[in-house]
Amino acid sequence: MDARHRGGRLAVTGLRVAAVGDLHCGRTSKGDLRAMFEAAGAESDVVLLCGDLTDYGLPEEARILAKELAGTVKAPVLAVLGNHDHESGFPEEVVRILTDAGVRVLEGDGVEVKGVGFAGIKGFCGGFGQRTLEPWGEPIVKRFVREAMEEALKLETALAKLRTRQKVAVLHYAPVADTVVGEPSEIYAFLGSSRLEEPLNRYGVSAVFHGHAHRGSLEGRIASGAPVYNVAMPLLKRAFPDRPAVRFVEIAPPDDPDRERRSGVPTRRAEDRGG
Repeated sequence: MDARHRGGRLAVTGLRVAAVGDLHCGRTSKGDLRAMFEAAGAESDVVLLCGDLTDYGLPEEARILAKELAGTVKAPVLAVLGNHDHESGFPEEVVRILTDAGVRVLEGDGVEVKGVGFAGIKGFCGGFGQRTLEPWGEPIVKRFVREAMEEALKLETALAKLRTRQKVAVLHYAPVADTVVGEPSEIYAFLGSSRLEEPLNRYGVSAVFHGHAHRGSLEGRIASGAPVYNVAMPLLKRAFPDRPAVRFVEIAPPDDPDRERRSGVPTRRAEDRGG
């Protein structure tokens, strides 16, 4: 949090978050992400990478991404993996390469940055609301649902460990249907799960960031009212074609008198900086 003069008095401003997902860094991505990272690093206190960091989950792709980040972002970088990062069977190696480059990869754990807590998991699919898949029938269906339940439990555990008043969740899969609207309805169930929403409501998160839904919607809300931001890079490129493909959001300080209005909600100034 920063202290600045506002209206003749010293005011505490919120934590500035830059978030993007679905980078899909591949073998030919050298130089493609540097400008975006430079913009993100220059305008934020923390950078969030919401999964699908690589295209095929290959170590060589992770090394290219690490080089793109090198020297461009001074702020802390927090990340979660996505489904693409598991494709080739090297998720641990991808994590190691990014960790060596200074990225904190969250997988059911949390970290505090300037008084705001961040909890991160990949998440999983399974559908939303009354259409959520239930553990009934064939064993393979039960295993599928169990994976979604275990991801929700990891998120709950990570949030429970945070001791900050402000909590932010970093995911790859969507926790609500709002932000997948725009995708073909036939694939909604593969873009996220309502099981992820329960711990978000219970622990009073201030904001949620996710990716995965390339053709989805920019914003939604969980039942508690906290905003959910879909920051998939393809979506941001279409929504803000004249700006860097990154979403800037200011998380209001806990003692802000306008907290209900501003907590987790992008200020006009933040939106004007590029989405």
